[in-house]
Amino acid sequence: MRAQLALYGDRILGRLVKWSIRLLRRANPDKASDVCGWLARKIGPLLPAHRIGLANVRAAFPEKDDAWVENTLREAWDNLGRVAGEYVHMAKIWDFDPAHPNTGRILTDDIPLFEQLRDDGKPALCFAAHLANWELPAIAAAANGLPSAVVYRMPNNKAVAREITRIRAPLMGRLIRTRAQAALQMAAALDAGEHLGMLVDQHFSRGVDVTFFGRPCKANPSVARLARKFDCPVVGVRVVRLPGRKFRILGEGPFDLPRDAEGLVDVKAATQMMTSVVERWVRENPGQYLWFHRRWR
Repeated sequence: MRAQLALYGDRILGRLVKWSIRLLRRANPDKASDVCGWLARKIGPLLPAHRIGLANVRAAFPEKDDAWVENTLREAWDNLGRVAGEYVHMAKIWDFDPAHPNTGRILTDDIPLFEQLRDDGKPALCFAAHLANWELPAIAAAANGLPSAVVYRMPNNKAVAREITRIRAPLMGRLIRTRAQAALQMAAALDAGEHLGMLVDQHFSRGVDVTFFGRPCKANPSVARLARKFDCPVVGVRVVRLPGRKFRILGEGPFDLPRDAEGLVDVKAATQMMTSVVERWVRENPGQYLWFHRRWR
């Protein structure tokens, strides 16, 4: 009986997502972003995830008062809602024109870095975090002519997964789902000279021990392990949400990763280095971070 109810629930969720996507497509990107941001600000604080967010922000910023914490979480809910509303309009939102840079929604001064990665004849690893609209870096790589692959987590609901894949596939290069075969697929992408991107800021139970905001946690070492094996450039890319519904794409690197006595990338130290970079990014824009995930366990 419980399994049957779960199946019905999955079907209802899948239909709701399909209807929501169709409805959002009828709105322009600005309206979709504004409405979903408003809804998230109103509904988010009523959800259990809000308690996780409160605990996380208080742990990360113990020196801040309750008003600052609540305001940061309101911004975080607003950002999350906007990401949802923008999702179906990603192709329209990405309007960067190299011939007329910084005249649209997408602003960046890091085209030389992307061109360097494109033209150096090497594969590369790119790490990112759940900041602002975190889907945009994957689009940036493909839009700048970088042969690219993106690691992503497939939703458990099959109908939802199909809708998300349908949106991502034309925009983001090769999609690698997080599953048992993912490690082989990631290595194959680098062997093929592609630029592999992944989000590295969430709990990874089989990960290495690092500190994030001074607290111990587990982090995914995949980028560091692949860098050790392929000895290829590693860069970080983040997004900052700006007023006027604009976004700034910021690239850093290539990073000089820590190495061991044999001259190979030190996996644990390199993972800590990337985690520290993400922490710095979050400190700069705490209201644009996804605080509703149990990072410390």
